[in-house]
Amino acid sequence: MALLSGKTAVITGGAQGLGFAIAQRFVDEGARVVLGDLNLEATQKAAATLGGDEVALAVRCDVTSGEDVDALVGTAVDGFGRLDIMVNNAGITRDATMRKMTEEQFDQVIAVHLKGTWNGLRKAAAIMRENKSGAIVNMSSISGKVGMIGQTNYSAAKAGIVGMTKAASKELAHLGVRVNAIQPGLIRSAMTEAMPQRIWDEKLAEIPMGRAGEPEEVAKVALFLASDLSSYMTGTVLEVTGGRHL
Repeated sequence: MALLSGKTAVITGGAQGLGFAIAQRFVDEGARVVLGDLNLEATQKAAATLGGDEVALAVRCDVTSGEDVDALVGTAVDGFGRLDIMVNNAGITRDATMRKMTEEQFDQVIAVHLKGTWNGLRKAAAIMRENKSGAIVNMSSISGKVGMIGQTNYSAAKAGIVGMTKAASKELAHLGVRVNAIQPGLIRSAMTEAMPQRIWDEKLAEIPMGRAGEPEEVAKVALFLASDLSSYMTGTVLEVTGGRHL
């Protein structure tokens, strides 16, 4: 039997990258998914690729807006009758050294990652607590563990997601809702492959396994945390890094 048979998942930032890889894996395991992203056209295309309205719905969502996230989780309940899994994956980067970073760049990254995750957490939890079950997966980053030059905004936000995950897991455990986080390392994507070769090589040299990860490898960990395979886990942070920064 498929691991997510009969389940419904909401995935923010689901139109591309890690979000889409997670959505694909969930659908392969029997789930129906609702994708939320800023670009509605790209989100609709992603949903169509996953199988169309029978298994995937697309919603334009700005995760910094509580109203948008309300509408997103509401689409899962209205369209598929339930909400079992929430993946708070939406994110942006506005990299710059602290000296050059603008206040706007700092605020944008904090808002999308930290407030966006908080919105997803609380909106999903409000539904899940009534059902006495649910799994929430928050996307942190190895940058939130070690800090990266040029990422005082991003590293702070991703570290904050870890603290938020732990606090929320304690609030929701007695209600049957589990909250866990993933910290990916260097994962192959359009964004990372656009790095200058020198930077890519430097990062690769830090990885004991000697290679970058694939989006599907993060998606498998998300599947584990979303499914009953991790039924006695909450408040945990799983690193998907090939051994980098142990």
